[in-house]
Parts: sequence; C-alpha cells; structure tokens
Amino acid sequence: MRPFSVLGAIIVLCNTIVFAQNATITGIVLDENNNALSNVNISAGTLGTTTNDIGYYSLELVADQENTIIFSHIAFKDVVLENLILTTNDIFEFNPVLKNNTIQIGGVTVLANGERATETILNIAPATIRKIPGANAGVETILKLLPGVNANNELSTQYAVRGGNYDENLVYVNEIEVYRPFLIRSAQQEGLSFVNSDLVQNVKFSAGGFQAKYGDKLSSVLDIKYKTPTVFSLRMEGSFLGAQASVETVSKNGKFSSLSGLRYRNNALLVNSQQTQSNFNPSFTDVQSYLTYRFNPKFKLDFLGNLALNDYVNEPLNRQTNFGTLENPQALIVYYEGLEKNRYTTALGALKGTYQLNENTVLKLISSLYHTTEEEYSDVIATYGLGQVDSNFTSETMGSALNPRGIGSQFNRTRNDLDALILNVEHKGSHTMNNSILEWGAKYTHEDIRDQLRESEFIDSVGFSIRPPRPEFVNNQPLDPYNAPLVAYNSLNALNFVQTDRFSGYAQFGTQNKWNKANVYYNLGIRFHHWSVRDDTGEQVSQTVYSPRLQLALKPDWNKDMLFRFTTGLYHQPPFYRELRDVTGMVIPSVKAQRAIHFVLGSEYSFLLWERAFKLLGEAYYKKLEHVNPYTLEDVRIRYSANNETEAYVYGAEFRMNGAFVPGTESWISVGYLKTEENRNNRGYISRPTDQRLKIGVLFQDYIPKIPDLKMYLNLVYQTGVPGGSPSYADPYIFQNRLRDYKRADLGISYIFVGKDKQFPATHWLHAFKELSLGFEIFNLFNNQNSITNTWVRDVDSKNEFAVPNYLTSRVLNLKLGIHL
Repeated sequence: MRPFSVLGAIIVLCNTIVFAQNATITGIVLDENNNALSNVNISAGTLGTTTNDIGYYSLELVADQENTIIFSHIAFKDVVLENLILTTNDIFEFNPVLKNNTIQIGGVTVLANGERATETILNIAPATIRKIPGANAGVETILKLLPGVNANNELSTQYAVRGGNYDENLVYVNEIEVYRPFLIRSAQQEGLSFVNSDLVQNVKFSAGGFQAKYGDKLSSVLDIKYKTPTVFSLRMEGSFLGAQASVETVSKNGKFSSLSGLRYRNNALLVNSQQTQSNFNPSFTDVQSYLTYRFNPKFKLDFLGNLALNDYVNEPLNRQTNFGTLENPQALIVYYEGLEKNRYTTALGALKGTYQLNENTVLKLISSLYHTTEEEYSDVIATYGLGQVDSNFTSETMGSALNPRGIGSQFNRTRNDLDALILNVEHKGSHTMNNSILEWGAKYTHEDIRDQLRESEFIDSVGFSIRPPRPEFVNNQPLDPYNAPLVAYNSLNALNFVQTDRFSGYAQFGTQNKWNKANVYYNLGIRFHHWSVRDDTGEQVSQTVYSPRLQLALKPDWNKDMLFRFTTGLYHQPPFYRELRDVTGMVIPSVKAQRAIHFVLGSEYSFLLWERAFKLLGEAYYKKLEHVNPYTLEDVRIRYSANNETEAYVYGAEFRMNGAFVPGTESWISVGYLKTEENRNNRGYISRPTDQRLKIGVLFQDYIPKIPDLKMYLNLVYQTGVPGGSPSYADPYIFQNRLRDYKRADLGISYIFVGKDKQFPATHWLHAFKELSLGFEIFNLFNNQNSITNTWVRDVDSKNEFAVPNYLTSRVLNLKLGIHL
C-alpha cells in the first residue's frame, strides 16, 4: 500500500484546472409533422437510451472524442449523427426529425456553432464542485483556484476577476440573472451563495472577452445551468457547518419535473476560530426550486424560485492580537460591549418560456422579480489598549500583554435599512444555418431602491474625543480647551429613493469556415444599453452606450492538437445603485458608465503524457479602462466615489493545466500574474485595491491504490498581498500598504461506501444508496495567519500609528456525511 501519491507533494509546489470526462446530448425526436416520437432508440456504441412519451431523451457520452449516435425506430428510417465531438461537461441539444424515406447522415462538431471555440469559456465539473473542501464550499471555491480570480477571504463567496471588483461579475442561473444583497460589509455576514451546488448540471466561466449576449459588466461571466431531472433522486449532506438536502422528481409521462434544494448553514465553527471571542448566533437558510413543464415537444415553461433568510447576531466579547517583531512584540487588547443584529431577506421568482418554432429556430421569453429587504442595526463599544507581550518562556503570563498603554475607546452605531425591487422582462432567440448561428435579445429592467443610511463612529483617546480630520476641527488640545459639541469621527446620514429604467439588447453571429486546411471560427456581436436614473428630487439623467465585440479562433491542420483564440471588444458597466452612492451616502444620478476595452490572446494544447490526456491553456490579456468610478474596499464592503475622474489599466498572463496526474482522477495547476493601476484626477498611477500580482492555485485528487475508495482532495492557494488596510477615508496616494500574502490549504479525506463504481445487490442493506460517503475536512491545514484588513491604533507615548492585522480563520476540523438515494 502506497501513501497518497508522492506526485501530490510535487504538484503542491506547482499548480491548474479540472474537467470531467463526460458530455451530454439531449433533445426531442420529432416526425415530419413535428409530432413527438416515443420509444425511439438512441445508441452510441455501448451506450443507449430511449425517448419518453413526449419524445425527450438524454444520453451521456464520452467527451473529447468522436461519437456516432444512431436514432432508430421501426416505422422510420434511421438518423445517424457522425463525428460528434463534445467538449468536457458540454450539453449539446439535438432535435432530429425522423422521416419515412430518407436516411440523414451528418458530421457534427459542437464547435461548429462558432461559440465554444471562440470564447474563453471554462467548463467546470459539478462533481468536483461538490467534493472540493472549503470553508464556504461551492462553485465560488472552484473559481478562487483560477489564476485570474482574486479572493483573499475564505468566508466570502465574492470574487474579483482580473483587476476588477466584486460588482463587476455577471451571474446567471438558467439564463436568469441573479443578484446579491447590497449592504453586506463583512464576509462572516454573507451566509450562503445563491448557487446550490447540488442542483448544478453545468458550470461555465469566462474571465474576460465574453460574447455580446452575456450582458454589461466589466470583468466576468458565471453561467450556471441547473439539472433537468430524468429519475427520482434524493441527496442529503450534513456537517458541523450545517446541512442541506435536494430532491429531483419527474412525472410518469415525463412532462413535469422538479428540482428543489434546502440549505442551512451556521458559521459559528469558523468565526469562533478567529481572535475575537464572541457570542455568535448566525442563521443562514435558503430554499430553491426549479420546475419544468413540457406542454408539447415545442413548448416548455420553467420556473426558478429562491427564498433566503440570513439572520446575523454577534455579541463580541474580547480580543487579543499579537503583532510586531521578535525584538519588540506588541499586543492589542480589546474589550467589547454591545451587539450587532443584521437581517437580510431576499426572494427571486422567474418564469422562462421556450418555444421551438422549427428545427432551426428557438424563441424564449424570460421574466423575473427580485426583492430584498435588509437591516443593519448595531451598537458596539470597544475599549482598547496597547501593551508589550510577555515573551519569557518561564513566565506564567507568557503570551499575555503587560502594562497596557495608549488606552482609548470607539463607539460604532448603525441603523441602515434598504428595500430593493428589480423587475426584468427579456426576449431571446437563436437561428441555426448549417455551420452558423444567429442570436438576438432585448431586455427591460426596472429598479426601485429605497435606502436609509445612518452610521456614526466616535473615537476617544485617553479621555479626548477625536474629531474628523478636517480643517474646521483643527485645535490645540490638550493645551487649549475645546468646548464645541462632540462630533462623530465618521458619519453617514442619507435617505435615498432611486428608480432606474433600463433597455438593452444584443445581436451576434457566429460561424465556422475553412481557410486553406485550417478551421476558422468567429463570433461578431454588438450590445446597446440605454438607462434613465431618477432620484427623490425628480432629477433624471439618461445615457446610451454601444458595445461591439469579436471572438476569433483558429485550429490549424497540424499533427499537434492546437487551438488559438483572440477576443476583443468594448465593455460598459452602467452604474447600479451602489455605484451611484458616494462616500457621504448621497446619490449622484449623473455617474456615467465605466468603460473597458478587452484584448485577450489565448492558446489551447491537448496532448498525451504518461499515456494520459492533458490540456494546457494559456492567455495574455490587456484591459484599458476609462470613466472609472474609484472605490475603497474594506473586507467585502465597497464604497464608491460616484465620479468618473479616473482612468486605469490591467494586464497579465496566466497558464492552466489539467489532467490525470494520478490515474483515474483529475487535478489542475494554475499560475497567473497581473498588474492593475489607476490614475485619479491626473495625480499619477497607483495600485488599485485588487492589484494582486502573483496567484498560484492547485486542486489535487488522489487515492490509495489498495483502498481506492479512500480518497483525498487537496486545494491550495497562494497569492501576493493586495493594497489595503489603510485608515478609513485615508488618501490612497498616502497609504499604499499591502496586506500580507494569502496562503491557504484545505484538505478533505473521505471513504466511499457506495458510489458510481461500487454498487451492492438487492439483498444488501446498502443497495438503496446511490452514494454514501463519510469523511473529514481540515480547513487552513497549515494554520496560516491571513488578514483581510488592519485596525489602526495610535500609541500616545510614541505618537505612532500601528497597523494591527485582523486575522481570518485558523485551523478548523469538520466532519461530513453525504447520502444519495
């Protein structure tokens, strides 16, 4: 018996990306009169299935190789689909028409529609998403291992892509745009991601250069597709962090199917591993349903519903943070009084109708309504002091603070209320023509935001109230008395009523052609976006932008399997509510759309190594940004300046490699480098808040050969520190401090009692299970001290300000049980 592969230790020093080895072909089989055909046999080698009562079928194929699919029925001629090559995790919709007098034979490559070859889209295996360990495991945990994705907080599901921020990413579930709460300021308040991993069938991600159909954001697209159930299935999972369950059902005639999930999460285990001791009582609950009804082979109606209740109650008690050097160890001691009570309630309901006009044309109508009510109430008093740390190994007080000095206090009070309603109505369509596809869409969005901000922060240092650092408050204390009323060091007081109407649309055309012996793919599209913003004073501002985009790919006729891509385009981000609000809380309706020009050059090389398949991908990119709305970032809270006085740039390069480093498993290694800077009001270029230079990510899977059901999953992240940790409202040109490098390893080990390759006979008690596993996870395996921000404390004696790190979670053990019936 060998231990977990030695190769794993080597790979840990390197890094990249995972793909499953399967793909799916699905659709509806019709006759010449467009009637559905049941009991049609579909075969692909040793694989096969039949259509149900409404002609629907779904067949899993081997990806990245040629497949021949035969559709046969005793009353019709066969339809033979030859040379079908699907990429990993792909879902290809094919709706054949069986005739009485002809045999249809065709050669199909999914790349022929001009989409997947030209786009820098990454497909991620849902099975890997469910297995990967992480403090907040799910789709976002996988994304954080990609080279261009920056996320230095394991409690958060938010991420920044290629120099952007958390607000620059599009997220779709079954073509329905989803949103996040507005007021979240710290990761431990977030709770659950919108995406339920148990419901996911397919995940696509683009870090830039995406097509016109994907909307108006500057950085990335996460495109999620939920499952279409074909049989009854029940999946449950429990751990120290919470529990979740999902159920899939389908009616006898196959017309109706449902997919539902319920999740509960409690972050107390993780938050209590931080240095602030507290009475922490969070409750994050989420229920989702995706329902489908097929009225006939041509028309189906889908419904997506979600309700999330996040209750966050935190009573901080005390904190001691040791910092400084070996020669001069320091400690910050804080005692708290008060309570934080935050509540976020979000609901989403969406309907999508899909009508197949004919064999080549599909029309869709999508409507959604999103509503969120958010409350942030807190009253917290912190009394703090600085002291020397007792470093005497023989002392009973070793590690404790001695002789506290620099004593002060801080009082934070918050009363924030937000109510947001967002309505979307959208039409989308597509028409295929031989090797080409034409796609179009139009969308109307109405946003109604009602927001009341009331925040204040009072700071006391050795009995003296610290006033705001503004000229009108300059005084000569303590030498001269200052008898003016107390003023909060920081304060916000604003009441905003904002309505926005948006009209947007797109058209794009993709095709495949031959150039000499090479295959050439391209996709050309354009978007427009017009919006009007009205505030409570009646002021209305309207703007219109256009965004042309191009994706081009070339596959040479070489012995080596190579593909080259180039994408470019103009990307606008019209301001959402939070981008209209400045640092004082006031809404500025005249804020313009931020604009970026993307240039992405990439290559893809598939090859055999150790007689196993591997894929190496590389990309270099450059983004030029104009009309930038500068912002500050504290934990996960973004505060915009609500102006467009800044210009910026981003450039970088990244490499990814995935394959079976250990036979029978898939692992990946990724390396990325980026640089992003901004020039505010012609003051010169400085690093942006997400200027993460070097990123290394690894996911490694292994098992013991003599006990193959004992499996290991290891993910590692290393990224250099980003700018941050400056005092509130500090001038970024003065404070360019960087946080320490972020290093983290999460380990999961599980034993598979029942699985895809391990089933039991009907007489065995385990026969009822499709999957049964038990394991444990160790988060932050090496107990690295990562920090997200700094607390700035002034020492009265030395007149120095100390940046005291706010550390993230330490090492935590979690047990996990998974059941699939």
